[in-house]
Amino acid sequence: MELKENFLKVVRDNYANFEGRARRKEYWMFFLANLIISAVFGILGQIASLFTYVSGLVSLALLIPGIAVTVRRLHDTNKSGWFILVALIPFIGWIYLLYLLVLEGDKASNQYGPDPKAIENGSNHPFNQSQDPFGSSRPQDPFGSSQPTNPTPPAPDKDPFA
Repeated sequence: MELKENFLKVVRDNYANFEGRARRKEYWMFFLANLIISAVFGILGQIASLFTYVSGLVSLALLIPGIAVTVRRLHDTNKSGWFILVALIPFIGWIYLLYLLVLEGDKASNQYGPDPKAIENGSNHPFNQSQDPFGSSRPQDPFGSSQPTNPTPPAPDKDPFA
């Protein structure tokens, strides 16, 4: 049922919505449903030529939601929707676009909206909280220095011979 729900969420609720963010799950479930529908119509098109025309109409009807969910998926990785055009670069364009689509989205809000995973799972979910694997409470120096981040200035030297 998850496949159907995600497909309907993209097609019915967000048909031409190019704003906001889409989770990986939403994108790939739509992709899988679209692939299954295309395969079924491809097989039926071999049986009766009428299904070839129906397949073309279905593909045309799913083109806009497919582009929209891809743009929202790119927004989840904090990239502009125009990055979809990177697929036009010969050879490596599709590979880079696939990398962006597989990449995990930003865990916090970005310029395109709040994290859809945090909204779905709730903000108290342990994976949605910033975590420090070492359990320290003070900020660490990014260069690994053992000195405190805000050192106190040393006391002025008192010259015993002055």
